[in-house]
Amino acid sequence: MDFEFIKKVGLDAACKSAGILRRYLGRISGVNKKGAIDLVTEADIDSEKSIIDTIRGKFPGHEILAEESGLNRGSADYQWIIDPLDGTTNFAHQLGLFSVSIAFALQGDIVLGIVLNPVTEELFTAVKGKGAELNGRPIRVSGSKTVSESLLVTGFPYDLHSMIEPLLTRFSNCLKASQGIRRLGSAALDLCFVACGRFDGFWEQNLKPWDTAAGMLVAREAGAVVTDFSNNSFTIGKKEILATNGMIHDEMLSLMKVKDSI
Repeated sequence: MDFEFIKKVGLDAACKSAGILRRYLGRISGVNKKGAIDLVTEADIDSEKSIIDTIRGKFPGHEILAEESGLNRGSADYQWIIDPLDGTTNFAHQLGLFSVSIAFALQGDIVLGIVLNPVTEELFTAVKGKGAELNGRPIRVSGSKTVSESLLVTGFPYDLHSMIEPLLTRFSNCLKASQGIRRLGSAALDLCFVACGRFDGFWEQNLKPWDTAAGMLVAREAGAVVTDFSNNSFTIGKKEILATNGMIHDEMLSLMKVKDSI
């Protein structure tokens, strides 16, 4: 399989999507709700359509899993996993922390990851076995050896009310142990920021495959360890994700342990 061509199509789709999101930024006519705090805008819809059309134009038989339209069936051996706007709440409030996330899986194995911030134009890419890059330059995780010298990042699920106690316990554990915690609002960017050393660790619960597929590969190819909270290797169907620079992973795992673990 020509992975360079696959990557080229993915990059083309991401760049077209980014242009759409920039045009909509600050100009959306309305915001709809999929849940109490789970938003969707016309930018999400148009961005997703553009990505699917670009992929379908070159690979009409490939399967596509997308946030807004769900599973667009095709050959399951070749699957694209896309989030047309990761960070919709930020976007709706005109905060420039959102991204386009596109991954490609070969027989269920993620082999390409692309995450693009349309505002900063930071482009994170990874091909399995070939490392990760930011705007064409290799990136690597941080060298922090302890949580006490680490800056962490997290996110909260849309259904947080059903699990608020364990969420707050983990947050409290990490806040007391680390240099600080940030909450940016885009899991794809969180994972990429671990990949390039801006953060030393990231954890979150109840994410969807399109939230993590591309960023997970970028992080792993940059040297990150990515597991669930029980230290099992992370796959995109899991409900828990912990990504660290590796050196603080065991310490972070201990901070994830709570009595009412979900």
